[in-house]
Amino acid sequence: MKMSKEGSVFLSFVVILAVCSVDVVATGLLPPESAPLIRHYYKIHNTCANVEPFVRQQVKALIGDKTITPKLIKLLYADCMVNGCDASILLDGENTEKTSPKNRGLGAFVVIDIVKKVIEARCPRAVSCADILNLVVRDAIYFSGGPSYPVFLGRRDGMKSDAAWVDLPSPSISWDSALAYFTSKGLNMQDMVTLLGGHMMGRTRCSNILDRLYNFNNTGKPDPTMEPTTLSYLQKQCPKKVKLGQPNPLINLNPDNPTHKFTNSYYSRVLGNKSVLGVDQQLLYGGTDSYDLTDEYAHGLEDFRGEFAYSMTRMGGLKVLTGTKGEIRRNCRVVNK
Repeated sequence: MKMSKEGSVFLSFVVILAVCSVDVVATGLLPPESAPLIRHYYKIHNTCANVEPFVRQQVKALIGDKTITPKLIKLLYADCMVNGCDASILLDGENTEKTSPKNRGLGAFVVIDIVKKVIEARCPRAVSCADILNLVVRDAIYFSGGPSYPVFLGRRDGMKSDAAWVDLPSPSISWDSALAYFTSKGLNMQDMVTLLGGHMMGRTRCSNILDRLYNFNNTGKPDPTMEPTTLSYLQKQCPKKVKLGQPNPLINLNPDNPTHKFTNSYYSRVLGNKSVLGVDQQLLYGGTDSYDLTDEYAHGLEDFRGEFAYSMTRMGGLKVLTGTKGEIRRNCRVVNK
């Protein structure tokens, strides 16, 4: 199995951090702006020492619905990749990120509400919604069979949310455009290949793939790279036109994983030209490094687990607010009065 030198360093660092019990300052692992985040922030500041066990207990109780984990992953992605990890995606109101058409279909907000209510009862006005969101996602991944990784804490919540900020790319975006988007946010090619692995679980609307099924690049024909059996299956699930009043159908992003467990089968599907989303299939056309990573993950679940933990941690450190730059919301849906 091929593993890049860079990848093995990343994996080793994650493993060390995962078993380390000391307080580790998030330097070297995370993007530069996240340096103020630390392990066990609330224990060190004596404001909510047991916040992580509190969160994990609630997530364990709520995770019976197997569709929750992919919704939570998408929620964190929609927060961090748009305006940084400041929980602005959670704010209600007109013209907020939550109301943007590009965020249509986001769910699991009620999970954050429940966990926040529990934390507020135990540690009033102490733990930010941004930190809670990161912890909840980590624990949901763990209970779905994924890795448990260190979440560096100390974020503050943003006090503004604007639908105009939302620049999430199309599911049919090209490789070059997708990579440019990730690098513009402070991540790299390895993060992109790894984080797209989140499509190992979850569902999408048929409207997001109709171009691949019926009018690829305005040719009036399907994507010629799609494996024929997969094409036939998806066309049956997603007719070219739905009847009047019929809802836009939902389909699994990874038909090999109907129970939404943590798996590397997503990458095997990419290698077999069986990807549902166009952006996923692009992993084969990003050059040698992209292909090698896809192949590595397809044949090495533990490699993928370790590096997924690493990239989730990096994404969780994008453009964070700390100190007096934000607030700790009492209700994640509204700013404090």
